[in-house]
Amino acid sequence: MAAISTQCVSPKIEYAIFDMDGLLNAILGRYGHTMTWDIKAGVMGKPQRIAAEYILSHFPDILEKLTVEEFIEEGVQRREELFKRVEPMRGAAELVKGLHAAGIPIALATGSTMPNFIHKTTHLPHIFSLFPPTSILTADSPEVKRGKPHPDIFLAAAHSLGRDVGTADECTEEQKEERSRGLVFEDARPGVLAGMASGMNVIWVPDAELLALNPEETYGAKEVLTHLEEWDPTRWGLPPLPGFNHIPAQP
Repeated sequence: MAAISTQCVSPKIEYAIFDMDGLLNAILGRYGHTMTWDIKAGVMGKPQRIAAEYILSHFPDILEKLTVEEFIEEGVQRREELFKRVEPMRGAAELVKGLHAAGIPIALATGSTMPNFIHKTTHLPHIFSLFPPTSILTADSPEVKRGKPHPDIFLAAAHSLGRDVGTADECTEEQKEERSRGLVFEDARPGVLAGMASGMNVIWVPDAELLALNPEETYGAKEVLTHLEEWDPTRWGLPPLPGFNHIPAQP
């Protein structure tokens, strides 16, 4: 897939916020079901219980065997096994390291809870140790009142970097300008919508099967990429990043 650029590039980017994709429940196969991408798309970015209820609404026979709580608990146990083997998205490590080396402030805004975040990332210290601890925002962070697609987590992440971006309810013209200097990297539709609601620039890196559900829809993202290596920092007023190899998208 060629990279899609939907709008003119904004003023020079001064800070970046990353989401990290979460693992979807891997236990449906035990009950003879497969989670299709239209169902996966519906749970991406949602809090744990809401996601579980959404999944089970498509498979009511499982509710005859498991409660929602039991489904969540089994999913937690399975995910803890899988988290240790999860590798970062293509280009993610190099991009985070490159931005850090270039002195661009970076924050993390994930829909995972802090316990899940810790499980997912302890084997990847070379990436996640580069984020300031105070700039790692999770679904259960006290600053995050509402989950995605609301903008709260991205605004909180920007505040953690010392950016005066206002609140979800109040924003001056100067604060709008400050928001426009931020760049959000997302892989899920609710996160793209949250990033757009925050007034920041959004780069969407969806799974190819997710994009195939509605290939013309960008949800307002400035760019839609196949992988992070397609992102060109020079289009955003930044120099080439140390150690990050930009690979132009194939036509």
